Amino acid sequence: MKRLSELLAGQKGIIDSFEKDDIFIKLMEMGCVPGEKVKVEQVAPLGDPISISVSGYMLSLRLSEADSIFVAEDNS
Repeated sequence: MKRLSELLAGQKGIIDSFEKDDIFIKLMEMGCVPGEKVKVEQVAPLGDPISISVSGYMLSLRLSEADSIFVAEDNS
């Protein structure tokens, strides 16, 4: 199990759970729900924010937000 913030550009994962309850609802409204596949598309030059594809669209997240999402490896 890794945090979404630990994935490098091009790596994929499957959302497993969330750490912080205060951001949980916001992330779920944006399509980050457990079981959803996610791919890190780009990382900003200074590392923050990151751009991910989830639920059929692109989403930018701060590292602090991505740090609260736990993902399982997706080797497909």
